Amino acid sequence: MGAGKTKRMPRAVREQQMLDAAVRVFGQRGYMAASMDEIAELAGVSKPLVYLYLNSKDDLFIACIRREARALAEAVRAGVRPGLPADGQLWSGLRAFFTHTAHNPEAWRVLHLHARTHGERFAAEVAVMREEIVAFVTQLIAAAARDAHRDPHLPAGEVAGLAEALVGAAESLADWAGATEGVTAKQAAATLMNFAWAGLGDLMTGRPWSPPEDAEPAPVVQAG
Repeated sequence: MGAGKTKRMPRAVREQQMLDAAVRVFGQRGYMAASMDEIAELAGVSKPLVYLYLNSKDDLFIACIRREARALAEAVRAGVRPGLPADGQLWSGLRAFFTHTAHNPEAWRVLHLHARTHGERFAAEVAVMREEIVAFVTQLIAAAARDAHRDPHLPAGEVAGLAEALVGAAESLADWAGATEGVTAKQAAATLMNFAWAGLGDLMTGRPWSPPEDAEPAPVVQAG
């Protein structure tokens, strides 16, 4: 008899093939429309083998989310170059983020679109990854403030808010870059740097923007 589709190979290698296929199908079709038959066919295995390895469609989707979330977080961490000035560290981290999302568009759709819209269990998995990235960016901003002032001027709450805003902007910009023809990862990172660093740079040098004093509201004149 000839070799079948499920030719023997190490389980870890076979499982990665299944996850590769699943990320592609989930990313392109979404969770509900994704077919286990299509995933098995793309992976070059039988559907029963997919269930044997990964139990269910839910568990397969969770495995995809965890793998791709870990890969994105590791890419951002690896991209930041310690020892650079604050703007250089932020630039290298943003460029790593946009490079990874551009090179892995299906994975980014799984994380940022499909996982967030198909149930709390899936959304919670993505939230763990996002919290890790926000915490990392918070550390970068706080370290930059310490380097600039030797004594940090930014309250912890403000640093955390800035990190949340920056990560949220990066997520939205990654969606835009992925949907806009001709936008490179470098261009997307530069766009966000131009938007964010004007403000962050001033903060690093002790020149924060201050809101105007609240004026007394004008009296309302009743018509006679």
